[in-house]
Amino acid sequence: MSSSASGTLSSTTVGETGAPVVFLHGLFGQGRNFTQIAKALVPDFRSLLVDLPNHGRSPWTDRFDYAATADLVAAHLREGFATAGPVHVVGHSMGGKVAMVLALRHPELVDRLVVADIAPATGGSLGEFAHLLDSLAAIDLTMVTRRGEADEVLAQRVDDARVRGFLLQNLRADGDGFRWQANLDLLRRELPVIGGFPDVGGAVLDRPVLWVAGDRSDYVRPEHGPAMRRLFPRTTLVTIKGAGHWVHSEQPDAFVAVLRTFLGADER
Repeated sequence: MSSSASGTLSSTTVGETGAPVVFLHGLFGQGRNFTQIAKALVPDFRSLLVDLPNHGRSPWTDRFDYAATADLVAAHLREGFATAGPVHVVGHSMGGKVAMVLALRHPELVDRLVVADIAPATGGSLGEFAHLLDSLAAIDLTMVTRRGEADEVLAQRVDDARVRGFLLQNLRADGDGFRWQANLDLLRRELPVIGGFPDVGGAVLDRPVLWVAGDRSDYVRPEHGPAMRRLFPRTTLVTIKGAGHWVHSEQPDAFVAVLRTFLGADER
């Protein structure tokens, strides 16, 4: 595993051989959230785990824009991981929307696309994410002397310890105190934009696309099918049983299995 911060984005590489796969995380996430998945794909695939803007070790921006974010990812890929040709791209939630826009704006960079539990549509459970952002904002970091204290405060609003652990990966020690590594103020302010989907004009991707849904999630619904297939006519939908929105972390073995099948299949 190696890390780099070439250009504007920070990323980590897992594996040294096989077809190249890029992973784009969701809101509150980091590239390293896909480490387990990437290691399970070795040695048949080598993976690039990208920290999207305003997350992880990548720089902050003053506004959120899917097209601009996709262009930053494209530039990062052209500088290194995609110099030998197109790559597979896997995106979850917000990262799935970035992946879709990337594929539509820069189709020459994308071989196959995997969109995990999100649709090219406005909406979804934005109330859930607004609650989580508000819960993090309610933590007074000037009063936090250890990570456990932040967890205790967060537990008053977020019952699920797994969700709290995911959120608190964004908490970083800074001198004698703590700071948020993610740009929570911007993410909170721009949540309606993050929950939307941009106008991509008449762009269409004529490449194989795998659309993965969790059967306990409502982010992918039957009414989303026409929009998805209009943009990506070669779409196959797979639903993973026992998975909610974070399908790759809730059912990692099943997620790896569908990735291997799709990415390793002959051209359709």
